[in-house]
Amino acid sequence: MGICCFGAFDSSKKKSREQEQEIGISNVKLFSYHSLRSATSFFHPSNKVGGGGFGVVYRGILRDGTPAAIKILSSESKQGTKEFLTEINMISTVRHPNLVKLIGCCVEDKNRILLYEYLENNSLSSILLRSKGKGVHLDWPKRVTICMGTASGLVFLHEEANPQIVHRDIKASNILLDENFLPKIGDFGLAKLFPDNVTHISTRVAGTVGYLAPEYAMLGQLTKKADVYSFGVLILEIISGKSSSTAAFGEDLLVLVEWAWQLKEEERLLDLVDPELTEYPEAEMLRFIKALHIATYRWWCNHKQETEQSFCKLIPIR
Repeated sequence: MGICCFGAFDSSKKKSREQEQEIGISNVKLFSYHSLRSATSFFHPSNKVGGGGFGVVYRGILRDGTPAAIKILSSESKQGTKEFLTEINMISTVRHPNLVKLIGCCVEDKNRILLYEYLENNSLSSILLRSKGKGVHLDWPKRVTICMGTASGLVFLHEEANPQIVHRDIKASNILLDENFLPKIGDFGLAKLFPDNVTHISTRVAGTVGYLAPEYAMLGQLTKKADVYSFGVLILEIISGKSSSTAAFGEDLLVLVEWAWQLKEEERLLDLVDPELTEYPEAEMLRFIKALHIATYRWWCNHKQETEQSFCKLIPIR
């Protein structure tokens, strides 16, 4: 399996440099399309580990033996060259234990491919929301680890990255898990830089139904609180084991957030808990549930004044 970084021969070196100049990148390792075909056994279906509107992800083994998640942008994807470059530039300039690491990319001819570190347990969505019969059990300590790690990654993006970043697509399928179930936030194709002294950005609404903050969905005014809301929904999914975008609850077929608020009003919060969670500390579970309600409260109760404190800091440290 061959791998080419800026080309193994003079002709491929020149081609890679031309492509680098064309798309405006210089700090990302470039791979040849041929080497990625070899790494994935010609993109064999057995190596497919994920997919969506932006393309397909394959597991590959690079020439040096490194496993990689190889994300091929679909030619029919809504994510165009701009979003592809956004993802490269965003993730190549930030480093954090709870953010997926970019290995490199391929920009050969019309091919647009990203290479990420490979995470053994795939996405939170594949394990939590589609795990029946797979023999994977997420106990409460693992779920807490996923909550806290994701929160840590978001705090970094919102407060420590320079410039700060709003992800815009926090959801279960974009939270990837390593062999120890430590989470890493991935897929920065929709992310936006958030300069200092800016209260909001007016932008085209992007994201995933079920995770979108209502004010952002209706007005297109993006703030960091849009990620906070999405994270609150994600925590609901982690606690309940239910999907926010496909499941409906109660006689009125409520969405997950509405159902959670109904249970709060009826003082039945623990009814949210995934039936597969047979053991958990009740007091800690209630602290998590009440904390996530703060993330969604400002949006669902007539848009009262937003708190400036990030939900990421509201979950109690264990």
